[in-house]
Amino acid sequence: MTLTMRLFSLLLGFCLDLLFGDPHWMPHPVRAMGALIAGLERPLRAVFPKTAKGELIAGVFLVVLTAGISTAAAVLLLWLCAQIHPWLAFAAETLLCYQLLAARSLRDESVKVYKALRDGTLDDARKAVSMIVGRDTDRLDETGVAKAAVETVAENASDGVIAPLLFLAIGGAPLGVLYKSINTMDSMVGYKNDQYLYFGRAAAKLDDVVNFIPARLAGILLCLAARPAGFDGRNAWKIFWRDRKNHKSPNSAHTEAAAAGALDVQLAGSNYYFGKLVVKPTIGDPLRPVEPADILRCNRLMYAGTFLAMVLFCGLPLVLSLTL
Repeated sequence: MTLTMRLFSLLLGFCLDLLFGDPHWMPHPVRAMGALIAGLERPLRAVFPKTAKGELIAGVFLVVLTAGISTAAAVLLLWLCAQIHPWLAFAAETLLCYQLLAARSLRDESVKVYKALRDGTLDDARKAVSMIVGRDTDRLDETGVAKAAVETVAENASDGVIAPLLFLAIGGAPLGVLYKSINTMDSMVGYKNDQYLYFGRAAAKLDDVVNFIPARLAGILLCLAARPAGFDGRNAWKIFWRDRKNHKSPNSAHTEAAAAGALDVQLAGSNYYFGKLVVKPTIGDPLRPVEPADILRCNRLMYAGTFLAMVLFCGLPLVLSLTL
């Protein structure tokens, strides 16, 4: 497939995601990756010794097998489609691009939290936000629920939308699948708890590596998008440069810092995870309290940054490929 056709498939897949999100009835590659990871975990733990070193090695095998099988499946699918007809390969590439992007789903799931805060009870809102965050939600008040949703939109603007766009633009669906397999492993086993401290370390470290550049690009894009989207562009840059490293993860705070600055709110801080209080630094200044409407505002910022990313990663290369 030519570069021009691949970029057109990404553009079409991007539009499909904006229009339809992820229908739950449709088979999805990320769900398949999740099933693969879950299916590999038990036998790998059984094969290797139940020691720190044994679990580390088992985790490395999990990364190699999951990433290898997922990427090989995408390559094989596209090759088989190309043997039948080039347009079938184009359709398959478009479908994979569509399914690997999550802008609409991120918006839809976070808006459920907003609607629960607006129309339902606090328990409804806690339940809605528990679907999209990893922290304990049973102690959160209304502000805590709203802040958790805003942070999720801001963080996932990178690894759910802008980072996949970058990898899809560079290497098409196979590279996008490779990225998403690593990201899915991190979300499933990359925890620093007793169960996954060693087994999930390889996945977590690899996720840090592949997201190093995308996370910083995403933070910059959100800062650039802040003023056009109607937010505080100057403060977005200020907080981004000041607080983008206020997280144990080398990548998570970049987009959160840009969003906190753009919205003039303070995000992050200490929260409970698996019943334990985890002390974290704050991101941004509390110029005003976080409110439910900030969920909608952060989604608008996420969309604005995503459109900038699409222009940079896909639009400009597509124009150049058509004119040269």
